[in-house]
Amino acid sequence: MDLFKKCYEFTRADDIKAMGYYPYFRAIEENEGPVVSIEGRKIIMAGSNNYLGLTAHPKVKESAIKAIEKYGTGCSGSRYLTGTIDLHVELEERLAKFFKSEAVLLFSTGYQTAQGIIPTLVGRGEYVISDKDNHACIVAGNLMARGATAELLRYKHNDMNDLERVLNKAPKDAAKLIVSDGVFSTGGEIVDLPRLVELAKLNNARILIDDAHSVGVIGKGGRGTASEFGLESEVDLTMGTFSKTFGSLGGFVSGEAKVIDYLKHHAAALIFSASPTPSSVAAALAALDVLEAEPERVTQLYKNANMVRVGLKEAGFNVIDGRTGIVPVIVGDDLKAFQMWRRLFDEGVFVNVFISPGVPPGRQMMRTSYMATHEKEQLQAIIDNFTKVGKEFNLI
Repeated sequence: MDLFKKCYEFTRADDIKAMGYYPYFRAIEENEGPVVSIEGRKIIMAGSNNYLGLTAHPKVKESAIKAIEKYGTGCSGSRYLTGTIDLHVELEERLAKFFKSEAVLLFSTGYQTAQGIIPTLVGRGEYVISDKDNHACIVAGNLMARGATAELLRYKHNDMNDLERVLNKAPKDAAKLIVSDGVFSTGGEIVDLPRLVELAKLNNARILIDDAHSVGVIGKGGRGTASEFGLESEVDLTMGTFSKTFGSLGGFVSGEAKVIDYLKHHAAALIFSASPTPSSVAAALAALDVLEAEPERVTQLYKNANMVRVGLKEAGFNVIDGRTGIVPVIVGDDLKAFQMWRRLFDEGVFVNVFISPGVPPGRQMMRTSYMATHEKEQLQAIIDNFTKVGKEFNLI
């Protein structure tokens, strides 16, 4: 048997390309935030995680350029050895103050962050307990922990009754880590954090919340899920990314100083990875400056997303309700999802297609997401084009 046999037999992408519906790896030629250029055309972007529109902010771009001029293009080493510059330390201190925590540690990507935390903290005879809809980075971290002989239990999506049932499977005195997205990346729902915290206290469990889609989106001044519920002191660890609200690249974890110090000296994903580049760290610092100076961007993001959410629901679409920057529209069929993507693209709107097995059968969707910098005319154009295309496909 040839190892590459599965590769040669994989034709699903080619089949969709041949039909002209392939939505992935589309090269963006110019990016102005709410509007991008693809294939020489101006397209309204309704699929980016650039929630506050900061990738195109003059201060963010200027800071990245100045960092390259001062430090060069890379750090040429891991944080553990020669890869730490003063900007890393400054950003960690600023984020700790922002999240009202004792300490923060930076990682090279948000995806790596989960792999740096979970298998480092959860070992033999200990339990990681995870929402079934958690992001792929958490799934990878969970599997790494299980591979190192930790116990892995999963509970139904955002179902606290099922979490309670699963917790009862583990010994009361066993060390446990409950892991959940704060805002779930597919449906945009917010975790039931008050009940999760209550169950964690009753079961000797620590809490890790992934705020990748929460920071800059919910909470006081965009401080994320724990802030949204006034539970900052009850969440043990908060992880996140710079690739969304902060308009850059990299990841972080926030928590108690002793725990962060332990991760700093034991997390393989940190120790054996090159450190975040000077330009990405400087961009994230500048984005944090803007977020703190202009918290009204968070309010505007909600208004923009909600305008589309309400408009699509009134048009008759099956929209997963919420109060975040994510507005998912259920299509319910793989091929129809690809076809609808193509029609929206032809009409000048770019969205993301989520199909099975990434989502359960019947839940295939157009996952749209919004920015604080979208103009009302652009948002109305999205609603109008969805309505036009939805009628063509008998969705409304």
